[in-house]
Amino acid sequence: MKTFMDEDFLLEGRSSGVLYHSYAADMPIIDYHCHIDPAEIYENKRFADLSEAWLGGDHYKWRLMRANGASEECVTGNASGWEKFQAFAQVLPRAAGNPIYHWAHLELRRFFGCDKNLCPDTAREIWDFCNEKLAGDEDLRVRGIIRRMRVEAVITTDDPADSLEWHRKLAGDKSFTTKVLPGWRPTAALDINSAGFVKYIGRLGEAAGVCIENYGDLKSALLNRMEYFCSLGCRACDHGIRHLSYMPATDEQVGAIYAKRLRGETLTEDETGKYQYALLSYCAGEYARLGWVMQLHLGVLRDVNSVMFDKLGPDTGFDCVDPANGLIGLAKFLNELNLGGVLAKTLIFSINPADNSAINTLAWCFTQEGIKGKVQQGSAWWFNDTCTGMEQQIISFAEGGVLANFVGMLTDSRSFLSYTRHEYFRRILCGILGGWADRGLYPADLGCLGGIVRDICYNNAKNFFNL
Repeated sequence: MKTFMDEDFLLEGRSSGVLYHSYAADMPIIDYHCHIDPAEIYENKRFADLSEAWLGGDHYKWRLMRANGASEECVTGNASGWEKFQAFAQVLPRAAGNPIYHWAHLELRRFFGCDKNLCPDTAREIWDFCNEKLAGDEDLRVRGIIRRMRVEAVITTDDPADSLEWHRKLAGDKSFTTKVLPGWRPTAALDINSAGFVKYIGRLGEAAGVCIENYGDLKSALLNRMEYFCSLGCRACDHGIRHLSYMPATDEQVGAIYAKRLRGETLTEDETGKYQYALLSYCAGEYARLGWVMQLHLGVLRDVNSVMFDKLGPDTGFDCVDPANGLIGLAKFLNELNLGGVLAKTLIFSINPADNSAINTLAWCFTQEGIKGKVQQGSAWWFNDTCTGMEQQIISFAEGGVLANFVGMLTDSRSFLSYTRHEYFRRILCGILGGWADRGLYPADLGCLGGIVRDICYNNAKNFFNL
């Protein structure tokens, strides 16, 4: 019987072990999409306690705690760090099969050297042990965490109106060699029906140094900010899109829709769709010109619990899978960009695992000579970055295209301790490839397979994002 989380965790058979230990384990990390705060990197934050390091901002863990009946006071409220940690320790041993059980114990082992399994009986001992390390170990400050995990580049998530102050400071700090680059996410500019849209347009205009009076001014302001992001090394953009509808419109039509919204009038569903499609198409053309990678995240039904949204706001753990994937609109969108010669390198993510085959078959319709996997599915995302979800995504990618061109894993996280998710992914990847070799489904050429592993773990992302 195997021991929990031993050196061959998730690895079955000799080939998988060789692939992981000899080829994957020591590869650097390219974290090409995340939500960490660059200010905390520049300031080299030291966490006050294990609760802040582990539970602060992590809505994966919040959902788990709520599912076990924890009070909101112990999730996002004013309970002490110890009380919040206790609530997490109560639920974790009950969460068999949940990836958080694996992630949490990988984090305890890799960052703190703690091989105990967290439960109510061990909670106090683990709390005291880890807090002592957090207080005194420089490798457990933010920069130390990044260094020890061999993170070579981080791409954050930033609004076009952001000053990027901390990215500027990090770019000038020669003592820290990890690249921390901005990632463009113009959600607020696209969300024309949000209550704060008009106020946001004013903020965007201030950042760009222009007065945004019409749709043409809006495009000019966004272009201005794209160039500014480029000056600080931006390589990627990100769009969270619930459902992409193909709704082309002229600039004159979109200008009238924009003016109507600024007057405070309510837009129809068609008007909203035309505005969003037009602005996304405009931005996509500029991404191709700038050489950015366009990332599209599809299918999230957000903030479905309005009671909790009113209390806590967005990104607090009340989102779910939307089965309406909008891939017909996406196919037309990509085709239109391709017709115009402005289709950027693109990663497509869906929160719905049922979309794997559809995305893969769509992506391989847009190949380009000289570029490996120009349009491809991104890694198993959000609710899918489980053991099963990753296996399904990797196998679907392999069956539909060229697995060796896959750009691999990202954290998509607000937690600096989440870099162990790359290890989780790498073990699963090596388990699949090694299993194929052991079963005679691929030659037992571990040198060749090892090259594929290294490409997926590191080389492909470095090349794809021009890092």
